[in-house]
Amino acid sequence: MTPVQKLAGLLALVVLLLAAGAGGAWKVQGWRYGKQLAEQSRLHGETLNQLNLAAAAQQRAEQDKRLTLEQQLQASDQNHHKALTDAQRDQSRLRERLATADLRLSVLVDAADTGSGCNVPATAATGGLVHGAPRARLDPAHAQRIVGITDDGDQGLIALAACQAYVRELQK
Repeated sequence: MTPVQKLAGLLALVVLLLAAGAGGAWKVQGWRYGKQLAEQSRLHGETLNQLNLAAAAQQRAEQDKRLTLEQQLQASDQNHHKALTDAQRDQSRLRERLATADLRLSVLVDAADTGSGCNVPATAATGGLVHGAPRARLDPAHAQRIVGITDDGDQGLIALAACQAYVRELQK
């Protein structure tokens, strides 16, 4: 072997050793990079899991609030319905009593008003139970109309109270 060949062989051996060393360094760096990526992936997974747990807890809290509100509104609706049916029952009884002449509606009369043309005695008739200011009895048809008007007013007030209760519950 000539010295040039020896030198070329030696140079090839050095290049081969350098390449092997560089490959080993790349492997070590690749392993470290893979380890860092695995750690980042693990941390990212833990973060996502915590976010999912927090979102689920918030969703449960919102569902609980909604359920509570629905129950309160249902109770309020039941109260409104009961008040309305009670008022309607009372109005119905009043109408029946007026229709059977069991009850008569009357109004106070101003006995000092001489220009009204209403000659109602200032004192109660003998045997009567009415004491005090003079009163005039209303026609049963007019009494029924007055009761109907007050019934509509009662229903409106009950509905208004229900609406106000609903708004108060929503504002809590």
